[in-house]
Amino acid sequence: MSLKKVLIKSLIFIFISIIILISITPFLWVFMSSFKTNKEILSGSLELPSIFGLKNYKDALRIAPIPQFYLNSIIVSVTATVASVFLFGMAAYVIARFQWKLKQSFRMMFSLGLLIPGAALLLPLYQTFTFTKLSDSLFGLVIVYMALGLPTTVYILTSYFLTIPKELEESAYLDGAGFFKTYCSIILPLTKPALGTAGVLEFLLAWNEFQFAMTLTVSNTKRTLPIALYYFKSQFASNYGAMFAATIMVVIPSIIVYMILQEQVVSGLTAGAVKN
Repeated sequence: MSLKKVLIKSLIFIFISIIILISITPFLWVFMSSFKTNKEILSGSLELPSIFGLKNYKDALRIAPIPQFYLNSIIVSVTATVASVFLFGMAAYVIARFQWKLKQSFRMMFSLGLLIPGAALLLPLYQTFTFTKLSDSLFGLVIVYMALGLPTTVYILTSYFLTIPKELEESAYLDGAGFFKTYCSIILPLTKPALGTAGVLEFLLAWNEFQFAMTLTVSNTKRTLPIALYYFKSQFASNYGAMFAATIMVVIPSIIVYMILQEQVVSGLTAGAVKN
């Protein structure tokens, strides 16, 4: 191996190592702090906790209604993910396969949705939800998260559908299969990587979103998990160990979901980029 190749690989390895270190260090610090006492945290020490106990986690569960928030987050995230993939998948398939006058306008409209900041939607959504009686409801949050994830989901799935040969669908039509049967039996099995990618991104959005959940919900029976940190911090800011324990409980599920489906995400993004 030439010196040039060794140098390039060494630089790549160093760069990736730095990125990994920057990404993992904050999580490890929060994780270790979730076992420390307030005195150990405020001392600024990077040492290990004196005792690895679950006291902070018990305090977090006692202070904030985390189990209820967990249940709400699961209901909202799973419902929004499944509904988005199912409904927007069919919309993306139609956009990718069929021709009509407003096709490019529809694609442009979905793409422009990526440019709208979430803060600009807060007031209109709040007024709309108040008028339609959808505020402080899990169903309302599901609608919001589906709408927020719509541009990304349609873009990913449309790009992937364009990579599938049309001959497969034409063969199914010749064999007597209808549109819906062709979509379910031929297209969906081939689109698993893209569906996995869109599903993971939608789930992470719904699970971690804070701004709309805080604005559009009032009661603890309707709020999702990220609100637990605000609720916890605003009233019990002195108990940092319990706050860090709550943070770990909030982020762990999203990390697990991404780790399980990371191969689907990578393959879906790379395959969808082949053709547009």
